[in-house]
Amino acid sequence: MQEALTNAVRHAGPGPAVHVELDERDGALHLSVRDDGTGPAPGGTPGFGLVGMRERARSVGGTLDAGPRTGGGFEVTAVLPLATTGERTG
Repeated sequence: MQEALTNAVRHAGPGPAVHVELDERDGALHLSVRDDGTGPAPGGTPGFGLVGMRERARSVGGTLDAGPRTGGGFEVTAVLPLATTGERTG
């Protein structure tokens, strides 16, 4: 979520609205960060933020989708499984 918010600030342009949703259901944490900004500049050099977010989600058995929204803006959604009490370590 932190990286998605950082990307919204960096790429959405001035004054976008950013919406964050968290929901626990079906044994997973569902996260969504979406903005109504302009998105990354055309021809810009992509970084490793989205790649890193996808890798981190996969490392815990989750998924991450990211891309432009219909009508403008950008959205990042992730579904991360929650460990049951017996699965927690540390």
